[in-house]
Amino acid sequence: MSKQDPIRGRVAVITGASSGIGLSVATQLAAAGAKLVLGARRGSLMAEIGDRLGRAGAEVWAQPLDVGSEESCQEFHDNAVERFGQIDILVNNAGLARGLGPVVDNSEQDWREMMETNVMGLMRMTRLFLPELQKREYSDLVQISSLAGVQPYANGAAYCASKAAVEAFSQALRQELPGTGVREFVIEPGMVDTEFSEVRFHGDKLRAKQVYEGVTPLSADDVADCIVFAISRRPHINMQRLLLMPTAQATSTLVHRRTVD
Repeated sequence: MSKQDPIRGRVAVITGASSGIGLSVATQLAAAGAKLVLGARRGSLMAEIGDRLGRAGAEVWAQPLDVGSEESCQEFHDNAVERFGQIDILVNNAGLARGLGPVVDNSEQDWREMMETNVMGLMRMTRLFLPELQKREYSDLVQISSLAGVQPYANGAAYCASKAAVEAFSQALRQELPGTGVREFVIEPGMVDTEFSEVRFHGDKLRAKQVYEGVTPLSADDVADCIVFAISRRPHINMQRLLLMPTAQATSTLVHRRTVD
C-alpha cells in the first residue's frame, strides 16, 4: 500500500457479489485497480458480471459460491489462491433476511437459511482465508453486519440474532489479530435499498417497496463508498466498526417518513 495508490494491484475476495453492496464494492475496487475474486450463488449472473468488469479493464475471476456449503467454500478458496497466489482483502458480504413476523409464526427453514448464510458462511470464509491474509504485511477483513445486530427489533428476531452473532464473532476475532497486520472492519448499515427486502419477503416486490416509502435510504454505492474509504486508509488506521444510516433514520425502528401522495 502506498499513500498515492492504496488499492491498485491488491487481490480482493468478495462474497455475495452478484448484486447490492457486494456488486458495488466490486465495481468500486475494480475502478481503483484491485484484482477481484467474486463469488455468489447465481452462477450465470456471476459470469456476466465478470465479463462486464473484465471488459472495463479489471482482472476478475468470478465463480459460483454458496457460503452455506463447506465444500463450495473450500473449492472456491483453493481455486482463488491457486489462481492469484495471494489474497489481500476479504469482504464477507453474503447474507440475507427471510421473513418478518412474530417468532411463533416463523419458519424454521428460514431460520436455518439465515444462520447458515449469515453466520456459518461468514465464519467459514473467514477461517479459510485468514491464513492467506495473515501472510501479507497488511491486509483487510471486512465483515458486513447490520444495524439489526446492535439494535434488535420486534418481528425480526432470527435475523437480528444472526447479525448479533456476526458482531460477537468479529469482536472476539479482533482480539486475536494484533500483531498480524490484519485489519478487521465491521460495517453496520441501516436502511439500504437493495434486493434485501425483496428477498426477505420472498419476492413480494410491492411489500419490499413499501419499506422505503417516504425515506431516502442508503444505496449500495453509499455503503461501498464507506468500505472502500476504510480499506484505503493507511495501514496503521483501523476503522473497527462503522454504523451507517440514512439521515432520516435514528434507530432500527425510529424513521422519519415524508408524506407520500
